[in-house]
Amino acid sequence: MNGMDQPPGTRGARGEIRDFLASRRAKITPAQAGLPTSARRRVPGLRREEVAVLAGVSTEWYTRLEKGHIGGVSEDVLDAVARALRLDDDERTYLFDLARSSRQESRTPPRRRDVEVPPRAQWLLDSITTSSAFVRNGRTDIVAGNALARALFAPMFGSATTDGRGRPNLARYIFLDPGASDFFVDWDAAAIATAALLRAEVGRDPRDRALRELVGELSTLSPEFRGRWAAHDVLMRHDGVKRLQHPDVGRLELTFQSLDLPLSGRAVHDLVVYTAEPGTASEDRLKLLASWAATRRAETPGPGGDGGSVSPCYRT
Repeated sequence: MNGMDQPPGTRGARGEIRDFLASRRAKITPAQAGLPTSARRRVPGLRREEVAVLAGVSTEWYTRLEKGHIGGVSEDVLDAVARALRLDDDERTYLFDLARSSRQESRTPPRRRDVEVPPRAQWLLDSITTSSAFVRNGRTDIVAGNALARALFAPMFGSATTDGRGRPNLARYIFLDPGASDFFVDWDAAAIATAALLRAEVGRDPRDRALRELVGELSTLSPEFRGRWAAHDVLMRHDGVKRLQHPDVGRLELTFQSLDLPLSGRAVHDLVVYTAEPGTASEDRLKLLASWAATRRAETPGPGGDGGSVSPCYRT
């Protein structure tokens, strides 16, 4: 098995469990855990036996767990370990996802297929005219969007990192396109969040071949990604404020919200909406982009010749 088949950080659920628990243990000091401290410590953070004491399990048992042997472990015990390691909600969910995936590793995984965005989802996106809205899958592919999304993220849609259908991938753009650090004003924060989103997706489905290939590509080509991937940070949802330096309208400060969008039983999709605070310069600039996007959409013939029903994310 070569590196592309099994890239760093995606060596199956057991390997993920081992690396994740070790990384969380290293982040907690004895003082933070209320344990006695001494000057002679050969490891950063807590020792395995200290985590075992805090979780109320034997050292031998916790050592097996940290080596990825999680079969038969109850949710109560996983909860105790999560509390001992002070995992936040996202990290706890990730640990439970890894445990579930580990129990299924002996089975042959069904090949995950890309989900076609149903017309009703595209109608929803197209009805949103004053905010940028797009659908993102767990691998951070932009699989559908409205006209303003394409206008707002024009540098990403026009990047050489898009796939053969012109479909952008947020992670690939952020880590492999040199222009991304100019477009995302807070590039470092975007990079940390994006790597953490991919890490969460690994927990949900560590056997997803396309995900493994993406992580392998980014690990090979981007030292910045390798460093953030090695941190084992986890993010299930990303909401907040984003500052963009748009090539046509200048600086934009936008709020963004991610909402679950169930399109299939296995794949994870989010509806992500970017909008501006009313009465701000960013609102004026976003409205200008929306006007331009609407004009371009009206001038572009759709399948029925009415000029607007093609999803901008699939138009090349």
